[in-house]
Amino acid sequence: MTSGGSTLTRRWPNDAEHRNLILVARDDLVAESGPSTSDDGAAVYAQQHGPFSSYLRTVDTTDTEIVETTTYRLQIPWFGWLFKRPARGVLARRLSSTGWWLPPDRLDATQLLVLGLLAAASMSAAFVNTLFTQTAEFAADDFGVGNTGVGVAGAVVRAGIVVALPAAVLADRIGRRRVVVVVAWLGPLLCLLSAIAPSFEILVITQAFGRPMGIALAFLVGVIASEEMPKNSRAYAVSVLAMASGFGAGIAVMSLRLADTGESGWRLVYVVSAIWCIVALDLVRRLPETRRFTAEAARVDRPSRAPRLDRKRFALLAAVAFMGNIFISPASFFQNSYLEDVRNFSAGDIGLFSILVGTPAGIGLIVGGRIADQRGRRRLISIALPASVIAIVAAFSVGGLGLWAFSLVGGILGSSVFPAMAVYRTELFPTGNRTRAAGFITAFALVGGIGGLLATGQLLDRDWSYGSVMALMAVGQLVVTVLVVAAYPETAHTELEDLNPEDGRLDIGGDRAVPLD
Repeated sequence: MTSGGSTLTRRWPNDAEHRNLILVARDDLVAESGPSTSDDGAAVYAQQHGPFSSYLRTVDTTDTEIVETTTYRLQIPWFGWLFKRPARGVLARRLSSTGWWLPPDRLDATQLLVLGLLAAASMSAAFVNTLFTQTAEFAADDFGVGNTGVGVAGAVVRAGIVVALPAAVLADRIGRRRVVVVVAWLGPLLCLLSAIAPSFEILVITQAFGRPMGIALAFLVGVIASEEMPKNSRAYAVSVLAMASGFGAGIAVMSLRLADTGESGWRLVYVVSAIWCIVALDLVRRLPETRRFTAEAARVDRPSRAPRLDRKRFALLAAVAFMGNIFISPASFFQNSYLEDVRNFSAGDIGLFSILVGTPAGIGLIVGGRIADQRGRRRLISIALPASVIAIVAAFSVGGLGLWAFSLVGGILGSSVFPAMAVYRTELFPTGNRTRAAGFITAFALVGGIGGLLATGQLLDRDWSYGSVMALMAVGQLVVTVLVVAAYPETAHTELEDLNPEDGRLDIGGDRAVPLD
């Protein structure tokens, strides 16, 4: 899961150009201190700030050459294999330290460890959240349930958000880590129970409890990322977590091929949930409490009660979440029904479509996260959001190549907006009620989704076309665009404590945060 220690040795000509490059402390992927001199006369540079759990660079010089030896350990849980080669390329001075894969800020070892663990947790949360959406149509066919029943079931499962809200309140009181560990276990375990559901009603009940655990895990992960990341990299972190979520959802989609094994093949998809117990165990072992929560708990002037939610901010974000999901939920939930009923896709075809169309959306996530951090959130949302909605509505209206093209464009544009939209839910509230706000805003989003699902199911049963229904639901996204442009503040390049004066000033530069006043 974690890349081991590595050694990199490079030899350079001993000329003025290379001496000016090699004998100067690095300030790129890593900020070095030094040099000091070793017993054998070599220049030694240590990590002052950077992502490595251990790091040392020594430089030996002779009359003809410079020998640079770097020993380091990069600790990235679960995804170390993905970043090991680019990091080595930067250390070897072959790659730029401003590559697309790097955050705008330099992360420290703790932040990198947390981000890797959160990415794994995001995969688990996405898998749990995706299961019912992907399997509902097949389970309904097995149990003889129609479109209206499927729509009602989707609404009931989403209404289970009330089960997740206590987790949001508890995380503000007892800490993020404890609650994350609990829901990370409960999500996959409850989904395993869904595999043996004797009826569609029991399946819905188990998912009404299981899926909210995935939802709780998702918004808690977002809060932890916001509290741990530097001010210029919060949207970047959201984009990384969203990509990981895409992998988790992709595993659910790929598992959908199991539904083709027979009428009850959908049950096997739920059995795959067992793999996420490994992630839950790793969170128990290595996830630390956030530095901001630890520092807030240590404040001598900490209020005895959590600060009240800023009603104006909460109402604004809740309205955006509600209106946006009137379109997002049915567009996601009924996609498989559309592909199966209108375009005659098999379960395998649907899985292949979701992978081929959904995977490139990762481009939008990374690009969108960097734009949101470097150039601001609001401008990106105002352009990309309406364009993505138009493309998605078009995808529900045409077949053939147009279906694939519009789905691809809509996915990329929609993904580019996601980091900017999602990061607001944690940026605009203080540490004392950050998870509570995120949880309740998520609840409003799901209520909007319930309305969209119920309306979509009924309109489809009245012989409305998918394209017409989605165009009607898309009005909600038009409202979202107007609200963001008119009322959202710009939060890029701003510390959370500046956005939320209720919090004390914190120094979060070390391994743990401490109050400054």
